Amino acid sequence: MNWHLLGLSFITVFLSELGDKSQLAAIALSGRSQSPRAVFFGTAGALLLTSLLGALAGGAVAEFLPTRLLKAIAAVGFAILAVRLLWFNDETSKDEL
Repeated sequence: MNWHLLGLSFITVFLSELGDKSQLAAIALSGRSQSPRAVFFGTAGALLLTSLLGALAGGAVAEFLPTRLLKAIAAVGFAILAVRLLWFNDETSKDEL
């Protein structure tokens, strides 16, 4: 097992999930429920399943496309999201009011 990759994956997902919508949903569910343990196991199972699907999909796509192209596609996707958040998010906020 590649322990460096395991640690890097853990830290990356852990930091990206802090303050995420799924974490806020878990907080809301556990606040209203009588069993926070059930909420924990339900949300942990959901995160595990989505991570498994992402890893399987990433492995399958990596067999057909070169790693450099996948990184470029991811970089362009994140850049588009950043531009949308910086310049186009104000217009949607005004429409919601």
